[in-house]
Amino acid sequence: MTFQFLTLFQIMLLFFLYSCAQEKDKKTSPFTKADTLRGMLSPLRTCYDVTYYDLKIKLDIPKRSISGKNTFHFKVNQNFRTCQIDLFDNMLIEKVVYRGKPIFYKREFHAVFLQFPSEFVQGTIDSFTVFYNGRPKEAARAPWDGGFVWRKDKENNDWVGVACEGIGASLWWPLKDHLSDEPDSQSISIEVPSHLIAVSNGRLRSKEELGKTTRFNWFVSYPINSYNITLNVGNYVQIEDVYQSVDGRLTLDYFVLAYNKDKAKEHFKQVKPMLKCFEQYFGAFPFLKDGYKLVETDYWGMEHQSCIAYGNNYKNNEWGFDYIIIHESGHEWFGNSISVPDHAEMWIHESFTTYTEAIFMECMYGYDKAVKYLTAQRFNILNQEPILGPLDVNYDNWVGSDMYYKGAWMLHTLRSCVDDDELWFKTLKLFAFNFRYRIVNTSQVINFFNLNLNNDYTYFFEQYLQYHKPPIFEYKIEKEGNDFELYYRWKVNVQNFKMPVEILVNNKKIRLNPTQQIQKILINSDNIVVDKSKFYVYTEKMK
Repeated sequence: MTFQFLTLFQIMLLFFLYSCAQEKDKKTSPFTKADTLRGMLSPLRTCYDVTYYDLKIKLDIPKRSISGKNTFHFKVNQNFRTCQIDLFDNMLIEKVVYRGKPIFYKREFHAVFLQFPSEFVQGTIDSFTVFYNGRPKEAARAPWDGGFVWRKDKENNDWVGVACEGIGASLWWPLKDHLSDEPDSQSISIEVPSHLIAVSNGRLRSKEELGKTTRFNWFVSYPINSYNITLNVGNYVQIEDVYQSVDGRLTLDYFVLAYNKDKAKEHFKQVKPMLKCFEQYFGAFPFLKDGYKLVETDYWGMEHQSCIAYGNNYKNNEWGFDYIIIHESGHEWFGNSISVPDHAEMWIHESFTTYTEAIFMECMYGYDKAVKYLTAQRFNILNQEPILGPLDVNYDNWVGSDMYYKGAWMLHTLRSCVDDDELWFKTLKLFAFNFRYRIVNTSQVINFFNLNLNNDYTYFFEQYLQYHKPPIFEYKIEKEGNDFELYYRWKVNVQNFKMPVEILVNNKKIRLNPTQQIQKILINSDNIVVDKSKFYVYTEKMK
């Protein structure tokens, strides 16, 4: 997902709000039962594993409503007769059909509990279908405030989209709305007025002309997380291109509003150099069979898998690239191919993807330019809450942007700790490859980097992820004859913290290995500078 740079007013307001509250390092905000039903993996959800969704919907654009059905194909993990699915309570369930007959269900908040006529047996495979309709929640400010977007383009054609990260895909279609369960594949069929085009994830398999309407049948060949499923409807034209990926021929398709076709052709030329950089550092584009798509939207952008929402008005930033193209495409590796099981761990999506922007800068313009890019983003780090959120609840109430920019700086700092670029980039590429099409949690990420970097960095991740403040390099300098003694240590929350750091003394680099115990060295100056181009730390004079 994208995150805007905060304004000075927003930052001042956030600091004020936090100054009025008790300081916390672990999120202890109260959660409702509805949050738990959405966020927790109860036995009523873990009892089955979704293997395939067959979603068919029809849009009634004048009424801003949808109707349709979704067939759940699933494998039984544990014997059950009752299970939970999810659909927002403003959406009407017409019926749930199993083997040709309606079954009983009841609703609680946005959760729906299905009662089957007999018990499912572990290991068996089965299916049921949910028929539904309604007016889905509209987004007040997509993509940050999720929901449907019903707009008109500048030629007064209908233009429809949806973005639902955080709030949940169940705002517009019935599913098991938990990030831990991705279908192996999915079909999405969208019926719209015949003068419009409907674009979704994956490949367009067929179009069905139904008189005044057309049904577009899309198919996703890979596992996909729920908030990535999308639809885009508008007066689109298609621009086709091809990129020679390291794994083979990758189709590039750009669906843009008709009057922007020439502008898009020129602007999207930056896609191929970006893909070349990302494949160099992270391996092959993960979704070769589904292709790469950019689809013009009324909102800023979103990393919808193989169907990236693009709404940045064909503008490059001061660094010479389009942020939305680069950031959202980075998510194809981190967030789409590699996914998390819980919203609390979204740092794995956003920190790595924000770091891909710096990698793109380094690939195109060199290391120094990448550091300048990262340095420009430091202003957005608030250090007001941990990057890692509370597990097992529907938590999407993040303050600020630390899982983006602080997370990227955490990775840049880890690279500096490793101090071996060949090993660092080998590990990063291996991470993207080993966990592709998989769901990975924080512990697995830490264990992977520990193993492949040949060191135990658990202490490092704990400090940056679980506590709101970065490590503080605490020091003092005292005169000792013709030289000076530098006393130093780490001031941190985590025991056995031992991160290296580099300082400059008269422009000479010295690498230190501080711990929480005071150490000292002789230096030839009473002035030192911690190299903050490599390490995201605070500094503080020792008392």
